[in-house]
Amino acid sequence: MKRSIFLKIFSSYFLIILLLSSLVLTFSFKTIKEHYINMLAVELKNIAYSLRLEILPLVEQKKYQELDVLMKKLGKDIKTRITVIAPKGDVLADSEKDPKLMENHKGRPEVGNALKGETGKSLRFSTTVKEEMLYVAVPLKLNHKLIGVLRTSLFLKEINKLLNNLRVKILQITAFIFLFSLLGAWFFSKNFSAPIKSLVNASKKIANGDFTAKVSLRRRDELGRLSESFNEMGQELKELFKDLNLRKEELNGIISSLQEGLLVLDKKGRIFLFNESFRKIARIDEIKGRFYWEVLRGSQVGGLIEKARKEKKNFLEEIGLNDKVFLCSTVFIPSKEELIIVLHDITEFKKLEKIKKDFVVNVSHELRTPLTAMKGYIETLEDEVKEEEAKHYLDIVKKHTERLINIVSDLLTLSKLEEEGLSLGWKEVNLNNLVENVFKIFKKTAEDKNLKLNLYCEKEPITVKADSFKLEQMFINLIDNAIKYTEKGEVSVSLKEENKNIKVEVKDTGIGIPQDALGRIFERFYVVDKSRSRKLGGTGLGLSIVKHIVLLHNGKINVESTPGEGTKFIIRFPTNPS
Repeated sequence: MKRSIFLKIFSSYFLIILLLSSLVLTFSFKTIKEHYINMLAVELKNIAYSLRLEILPLVEQKKYQELDVLMKKLGKDIKTRITVIAPKGDVLADSEKDPKLMENHKGRPEVGNALKGETGKSLRFSTTVKEEMLYVAVPLKLNHKLIGVLRTSLFLKEINKLLNNLRVKILQITAFIFLFSLLGAWFFSKNFSAPIKSLVNASKKIANGDFTAKVSLRRRDELGRLSESFNEMGQELKELFKDLNLRKEELNGIISSLQEGLLVLDKKGRIFLFNESFRKIARIDEIKGRFYWEVLRGSQVGGLIEKARKEKKNFLEEIGLNDKVFLCSTVFIPSKEELIIVLHDITEFKKLEKIKKDFVVNVSHELRTPLTAMKGYIETLEDEVKEEEAKHYLDIVKKHTERLINIVSDLLTLSKLEEEGLSLGWKEVNLNNLVENVFKIFKKTAEDKNLKLNLYCEKEPITVKADSFKLEQMFINLIDNAIKYTEKGEVSVSLKEENKNIKVEVKDTGIGIPQDALGRIFERFYVVDKSRSRKLGGTGLGLSIVKHIVLLHNGKINVESTPGEGTKFIIRFPTNPS
């Protein structure tokens, strides 16, 4: 059972007041009692010193009978018991009892102190009168010689009677203060807890969505300022939630209007958010709260989702789902371990892409035969035509025909690469021998331009599991490009093993490539300098073929270039990519 803050505060004050009252009662009475007894002891001492002048002559003259009569008379008059004791402890006179019947008093503590020349005091039970008494003893000296002890005493019952009256008064005062303090604590606790209770009630209303709840406290202290801040906070929350609801509605509208399928998975793989487009893709009505594998049936989708959840990265892949092709994007949210999946239908694009590929292949095949025939007839005409002007025009036609044949050949190569996919002829390939054989192909061309062909490698042989013919195509295209666009210097190939990868660098000292063109050089038919490319017979497909071959071997290709200084192609692929 929870206790209210009022009860907690009031209980604390009650315990504190009770403890303080108890301490006040205990210590005040004890202190007053000690003070009163000390005052009585001083009074008894003064009485003793006042009686010495009358007692000393009688003790000196050993008139003990007269002394006893005097003590009884004085004790009755001043209502104080008076006892005269000899140095050896014998009682010489007593105001209450017959001294002859009294026992030796030398062992009494107050008498012992007086015999030493000091004032003795003791509060104890008297065996003679059978009551508790307060004793004060002073030495009786004559000419600096101790001749006896004078002891005065009071019955403690008289003292206790006075102290009891005093205790009652103190108890009454303490009870009054206790009740008054308790009443003050009750008002204070109520005054302190009431605003807090108002704040709690208002906060509950705000927690339940009622942002109109206010706290009205007419106070100038911290609680008053807290209530003002609370009201301001409520107003801010109201505006914030209003804005949040608007944004939520906008977001829901955007998500609903998306043509792409969207779903969000929690960390357990359950779907808790999706749009209508995804419902159409999944072809299932009940989706929310179900596991993704109950809705998305397909190894490609499940594999991609598990990969994204395991590696906690974003991925973008093409997948097949329900006889359609989708570009699937996964975004991992680390804070909640959630996964956002977007499915973009690219079925029509893939069909169009296939149509384009088929068209390119068919056209290339159809053009290949007439272009070959044209080249044959042109070569025949070159032998028969004698006129120089006619030979000039035939030479132009022949160059363009050869360029068309090269373009068709490269297009067929690209199409073939795309159709083959990963079905390559994997085997161990000695890259040193492969590059040297390619150098032989371009040896004459390089010598004609005074270029050096150099091969650099850390050790021999550098081997890799790959398709030998495809790698040869790659090196031929790269070295051919390097020689075409280099007028002086060298073309070099560097081979290096690096962390279970093969690093290949093809470097030239040619004209280089502008920075704004580096991002497009692997596009089909893209050429940096169109006039120079036509002059050199370039098709604009060589680097596209190179990149495709590198990707087929699970590799990566990058290019670095500085205009006027040269270009370097950097290729990395695993030693065993299959």
